[in-house]
Amino acid sequence: MWAFFERILDSSMFSPHGICLLWEPELIWLHVVSDAVIAMAYFSIPFALAIFVSKRRDLKFGWVYWSFGIFILACGLTHILSIYTLWVPIYGIEGLVKAATAVASIVTAGMLWPLLPKLLTIPSPFELRQAQEALKEEESKGRDSEQLLQQFRQTQQALRESMARLTAVVETAVDGFILIDARGRILLFNPACERLFGYRADEVFHENVKMLMPQTYSSHHDDYIQNFIRTAERKIIGIGREVVGLRKDGSTFPMDLSVGEAQQDGESIFVGIIHDLTGRKQTEEQLRQAQKMEMVGQLSGGIAHDFNNLLTVIVGNAEHLSEQLKSRQDLQRIADDICQAGERGAEMTQRLLAFSRRQLLQPRPTDCHELLDSMRKLLRRTLRENIDIQITPTADTVLAFADRAQLESSVLNLALNAQDAMPNGGHLTLSTGVASLDAPYQSLHPEIEAGEYAVIAVTDDGVGMTTEVAARAFEPFYTTKEVGKGSGLGLSMVYGFARQSNGHVSIYSEPGLGTTVRIYLPHVATGGRKPSNQIKADEQSVPRGHETILVAEDDPFVRSSVILRIESLGYSVVAAVNGDDALLKLRAHPEIDMLFTDIVMPGGMSGWELADLARQVRPGLPVIYSSGYSLELLAQQGRAPAQSIILVKPYRKAELAERLREALSANSMVS
Repeated sequence: MWAFFERILDSSMFSPHGICLLWEPELIWLHVVSDAVIAMAYFSIPFALAIFVSKRRDLKFGWVYWSFGIFILACGLTHILSIYTLWVPIYGIEGLVKAATAVASIVTAGMLWPLLPKLLTIPSPFELRQAQEALKEEESKGRDSEQLLQQFRQTQQALRESMARLTAVVETAVDGFILIDARGRILLFNPACERLFGYRADEVFHENVKMLMPQTYSSHHDDYIQNFIRTAERKIIGIGREVVGLRKDGSTFPMDLSVGEAQQDGESIFVGIIHDLTGRKQTEEQLRQAQKMEMVGQLSGGIAHDFNNLLTVIVGNAEHLSEQLKSRQDLQRIADDICQAGERGAEMTQRLLAFSRRQLLQPRPTDCHELLDSMRKLLRRTLRENIDIQITPTADTVLAFADRAQLESSVLNLALNAQDAMPNGGHLTLSTGVASLDAPYQSLHPEIEAGEYAVIAVTDDGVGMTTEVAARAFEPFYTTKEVGKGSGLGLSMVYGFARQSNGHVSIYSEPGLGTTVRIYLPHVATGGRKPSNQIKADEQSVPRGHETILVAEDDPFVRSSVILRIESLGYSVVAAVNGDDALLKLRAHPEIDMLFTDIVMPGGMSGWELADLARQVRPGLPVIYSSGYSLELLAQQGRAPAQSIILVKPYRKAELAERLREALSANSMVS
């Protein structure tokens, strides 16, 4: 065997192929280049197959690729040897390589044919595309189903969120929302409606909405709904109008009503949006009053200006006549009377100018307490001896930015008016202080600005004024005094001076009890006062509670304001319109913890009497009194029981909160 290989591998007796080609260069290089290119091509194929098989681990017949690669590699090697034998006659080696290549080809072919049936079962590209399309269709159907399910879930979530938002809007809305069916039964009654009408929602559910209307509206309501359903004739629906609402306590209030229609289960339902017009009506009335005063002021100013010109001529000529008629005493007295009458007319025109705010002012910081103290002797000489004068300043210095002379004149005018209101004598109290007029007070008096004001209050315990008289008290020439005893310009001068000084004047009066007139003037801050931001911080941290409070107040606007403030502090409120109603509510509601009552109420029962009767029903019941009179006057008149808690109108919310807790805490300590 070894001799066979030695004989085959021995190339000493052979000649290279180049001799056969006569060493022709063109033929030589033609063979070299061709074989080299073929060999490179063969060698690249196994390399590509190796990369393919190593990357595709999922191939079922990967070993076939390796066998085929070896075969191709051997084929390439034969071409390399063909190049080499052109110069070196190693035909034995070349033959062995070809023999190995033949074996590799046979082995590869022998393995390939048995695999042919299995290879034929591999899907064709067309079949793969069909399978992929079918799979995509199934996936698309699955995605559509999932998408529909997701859309359904999203729709449900959006519906829940929409209902939550709608509920939040309805529950927190300032305006009232009422939902009724085609028979007028109430289906929805939001918290704003509870505050407006005084009913709880569970008290009105499935009740006819007519219970919230006065007789003039309720008698036609059902007919209107049926007429709309039958004819679609619109009177309020989609339009809205101003109507009147009826509260649980029997009081009425103006409101703007807008109604919309919808369909539910094939039946009409109606939603009503209610806006309380009480504040706007009150503001409009205040604005009309302010405009009227402004028009009267302009007219008075014009008249005073022209009248002063006439008086200048009259007084000047009268003085000249007086000088010329020294020899005629009788005629000189007539001239002097004309001159004095002219001077009185000039005083009246000065007051008219003060009312019309056309007088020349020289404002400067003025110590209100020092001013009142300096006027003590003047007031004592001016007023009757049966008038007791008391000056009660605050502990802190109160500086007003105002004309001192005009302020003194205003205080004197108020003192003289107070004297006339006390024909049999009485108490005159002058007090000072600082008041913060807030936004709610400004809404009642739109002509002023909210902020801190220096206050001088003049209080008497005279005959007092009716509401009608107090409403016209500032009008020029308006007076209730007898002819010749008053010009009707005293209060109008005070009003004009305060307005020209960027201030305000208020009157609180009750027939038979007396009057308090407060002059509000711009306040000059001192180091002893809290800064405004501290006051706001105090109001934000006011004490709160959860007790039930009975509020007795006859004025519906004041009652609504008090209830709103007390409820905002966390308390529950039971409202009463007078003393008799308050006693009925006290007996009907054992959960009541406190009585909050106005002192002056109609019906013959005052706040003092109500408190006494209430304590007979409920011994130890804490009571807070509310009044527009000063504490000094109430104490002097002996009407305030010992250790009474009295809130003087107007008061701030922080003061109300403190007094409520003070009264409740004092009662708990006693019990």
